[in-house]
Amino acid sequence: MEGTIDGFRYGLVTPVAAYLMACLGGALGLRCIVRSLMDKDSFRTGWLVLGATSIGCGIWTMHFIAMIGFRVRETRIGYDVWPTVLSLAVAVGVVGVGVFLVGRPDAGRGALPLAGTLTGLGVAAMHYLGMAATRLDGTLVYDPLLVALLVLIAVGAATAALWAAVTVRGFLTSLGASLVMGLAVSGMHYTAMAAVGVHVHGTTSSRAGDSPTSLLLPMLIGPVIFLVLAGVVVMFDPLLVLGDGEWNRPTPDERADPPKRQVSRSWSGG
Repeated sequence: MEGTIDGFRYGLVTPVAAYLMACLGGALGLRCIVRSLMDKDSFRTGWLVLGATSIGCGIWTMHFIAMIGFRVRETRIGYDVWPTVLSLAVAVGVVGVGVFLVGRPDAGRGALPLAGTLTGLGVAAMHYLGMAATRLDGTLVYDPLLVALLVLIAVGAATAALWAAVTVRGFLTSLGASLVMGLAVSGMHYTAMAAVGVHVHGTTSSRAGDSPTSLLLPMLIGPVIFLVLAGVVVMFDPLLVLGDGEWNRPTPDERADPPKRQVSRSWSGG
């Protein structure tokens, strides 16, 4: 029989919390990538890694906070550990590929669409890998048209996010971009969940896997702590908060060498 799906078990609590975590990851990622563009030494790679990990953790945390509010009334839902962990690695990995493609000083015009497509497809894969960790007394089915729409949204959101990562500079502009990123990522998730249907096998509750709260809440602690620590690093970095590195001012290299900046992001049209 068809299961009755409720994606908002706790009302607005889970979608709002998920959106805020997506925004936090996006904001930190944007600031880290801006910081990497100020560096010409070995620390550049470190800032790119920190930015990619922040965005990836934000996306993954958004997904599983939203999944806490997901239930099927006819059966209990659980989650397996290793597919859930693997989905986090995929999220961070695909965002890292995109960030490093567009964050190179010699990135050409083709870097952005390539990076956006790869990252968007990877984020969609992360979502369905996370869904594959779901255990219940039934079978998940998907509407192919909505799945296709999800992929398009994921690619578009990833492309826009990567464009913003290497184009947006000011603090307030970055904040606005992160709010839009959070909305796009959340919209992608709930579009994907709208495509889900469940064929329930029986009428008894399944206890397969771990329960949502017993597994997801402890697993969310690590990425959330990472995002908080990344926020501390960003907030107290002197080049981002003092002098010429102030949030909403251009860097010394940009003022002294505008042609080089133009070449390094020629694909953005700047």
